Amino acid sequence: MEDVLRKAIRIMQDEGAEFCDARYQESRTLVISVSNRELRNMSSGRLAGVGLRARIGGSWGFAAGGKADSGAIAELARNAVRAARAGDCPGKPIPEQPSRTGSYRQKARIPPSKVPIEEKLAMVKDLDEAQQISDKIVNTNAIYLESMRTTVLANSFGSSLQWEDGRVRMFANAVAADAGRMESYRESIAGTRGMELFQNYDLAEVGVNAAREAIVQLGAVKPPSGPVTCITDPEITGLLAHEVMGHASEGDEIVKRRSFLTDQVGKVVANEQITMVDDGTLDGAYGSLQFDDEGTPSSRTVIIRDGIYTGYMHNLETGAEMGVPSTGNGRAQDFGRRMWVRMTNTFFEAGDWTLEEMVEDVKFGILTDKFVNGMEDPVGGGFEAKAHRGFLIENGKVTRPLRAITLTGKALDILRTTDAVGRKVGHDAGNCGKGTEDYVPVSSGGPYCRSIIIAGGD
Repeated sequence: MEDVLRKAIRIMQDEGAEFCDARYQESRTLVISVSNRELRNMSSGRLAGVGLRARIGGSWGFAAGGKADSGAIAELARNAVRAARAGDCPGKPIPEQPSRTGSYRQKARIPPSKVPIEEKLAMVKDLDEAQQISDKIVNTNAIYLESMRTTVLANSFGSSLQWEDGRVRMFANAVAADAGRMESYRESIAGTRGMELFQNYDLAEVGVNAAREAIVQLGAVKPPSGPVTCITDPEITGLLAHEVMGHASEGDEIVKRRSFLTDQVGKVVANEQITMVDDGTLDGAYGSLQFDDEGTPSSRTVIIRDGIYTGYMHNLETGAEMGVPSTGNGRAQDFGRRMWVRMTNTFFEAGDWTLEEMVEDVKFGILTDKFVNGMEDPVGGGFEAKAHRGFLIENGKVTRPLRAITLTGKALDILRTTDAVGRKVGHDAGNCGKGTEDYVPVSSGGPYCRSIIIAGGD
């Protein structure tokens, strides 16, 4: 495959491309779902093909196809250059990059491909069964997901790379009902590892905890409304990092001046306890990469350091436009999708506080637990999220459980009112969309943080 891609590079260069790359990708997936002791889904998938890019001036040409033979790829190469030549966009040239070569395998001690599907199904069944702890549990779900993507890349700087990115994930979601009320709770395990990841957990306890917490939630009360002292859990903290500060720090939003963080480098945007990074090298995290989809090694990018805004995430194009190197954040959903500046693992770093110390200082407030959803607002910097549940804090003690909580405010106001940052960082796995349907695996997270946020709920 490398020889075929190198041939495509030569064709695009001969046709006038100033920069070009060719990327073959093969992705394999497996999903197993069990609900209420019944197998609901067991399906595997494979997607493979080639994507070629050519750049002339500031215009990109892109062509992709599912056939990987030499003739088909040669035609794609010519189509990519024709598309680039048809454009008339101003832009700075992609600066010379190091020529990178080598083959890099997935870091997995127990590759999922080596584990029989019967063993995986048994794990999912056990996780579902573990949730059956009470007559109040009316619905249980357990899901296993795995993916493995192999990428072969060549570009006009002489790079010739091959690498693997693999991920595994398991969910438990229990629904409890009593006296006309219905509540749920979920647990998740995920990472860029093999099946050894699950050896670090008692899966039965994971399922039991999901069911137990769903039952606890049946006694939850309406959350308070208005500005309130709020201790956000790692998932909600991560939502602020990802949805608002993260998307607004993607280089394409900055270049187009569509971000509220444009021109903020060097300015104070948060309490001095706040440091935020995007780190694609984080060992085992769900958004970690060996290389981005442009062949740039993944890196650690500091976005906020000690409350001061320090910089952005970039791919080759936005780095060229701003005169800085790519940070390894050029990502595409697959070979047939366009390249965007995308996050990897985005989170606030740890501080010095324990959760107990944070709670002790609060006369009246709330403690959140897990998120339901959140809205990105890179233009206005608004934060809007829904916490799955929470707990009331009264006179320095955690008391009653709370129903789902709506959280709103301006991101910078929240960060500037943050007066306590926890010692332990948690990460939550997910898939982030950009554009129409362009999803990539990421994680977001942080420690418990104490801020002033506007709360509400039914």
